[in-house]
Amino acid sequence: MAIWRRSKRLGLLISTLLCLPSIHALANTLDTAKETTNANFQQIIQLSKEKRQKLRIIALAPHIVESLFEIGAGQQLIATTAHADYPEAAKEILQIGNYARLQIEKIVQLQPDVVIAWKTGNPGDDLSRLQKYHTKVVYSNPRTLAQVADELLMLGQLTGREEAAEKAASQYQQKLTTLEKRYAHKAPVITFYELWSRPLRTVANNAWPQQQLTLCGAQNPFMNATDDYPSVGLEQVLVALPQVIIQPTQHAADSPDSINWGQWQHIPAAKQQFIFHPNADKVHRMTSRMLDEVAIMCEQIDVARRFYQADTAAHN
Repeated sequence: MAIWRRSKRLGLLISTLLCLPSIHALANTLDTAKETTNANFQQIIQLSKEKRQKLRIIALAPHIVESLFEIGAGQQLIATTAHADYPEAAKEILQIGNYARLQIEKIVQLQPDVVIAWKTGNPGDDLSRLQKYHTKVVYSNPRTLAQVADELLMLGQLTGREEAAEKAASQYQQKLTTLEKRYAHKAPVITFYELWSRPLRTVANNAWPQQQLTLCGAQNPFMNATDDYPSVGLEQVLVALPQVIIQPTQHAADSPDSINWGQWQHIPAAKQQFIFHPNADKVHRMTSRMLDEVAIMCEQIDVARRFYQADTAAHN
């Protein structure tokens, strides 16, 4: 498996990146809840800064936990969900569920002042149950790279930490703008993104990793597939002749479950050993830490770009 060990990470990966079917199934529920959560947010931000900095918070996704710690609100967390493991202090916080099921009774028992839920990554029926218990729910829902900055600002307002959030958001936006400018006019590099190995799955369209590939100036041969996370045949990849292959893994290293592309030496990426392993926990979470890892990936792709350009020049 290219992302996480199957036994522990399969569900989280599906929740993180393959949640589109559940989005459609829960659309009506989420639309109904939207007005309520907006009202909750408006009600909370009317509180004094001192009160907002003392809110007892339950965060229902790892990226929310990361961002809360980044703006100095980590100590307000009273519970999180499985795999909320960064920073180190997050591992010590009580966990009350995972991608598939939340412990609603436990959440209610904890009496949080607010629950920050992941709009497209948490079980919709559980979120509906929370509403019935009159638990204040506010949604996190970053869908683009730029919206990570918006998310930080929102969390800053919610927790009375506007200054720290504005600083973090500004730094993130500056990094994103720098990367956009650096790679905007670079020559395309044919890049295959191995999201999943068995069955082989990649990214396309508006998928989170596809946005990262676009940022790096990578040309995904499957970008225009029907789904954001399409299954592809091995033969399709071999015919595409990728110049770079991206295999995100948990520890940014090769995984025994990943496809061994080296056995197909006619593929430029295999022949030239341009197979890169970004840390999946970084690139697949909507946080500022993600952008640091993407910057490394962009540079790796650029190393390949320069090699191919030099090789082409040498043969002309």
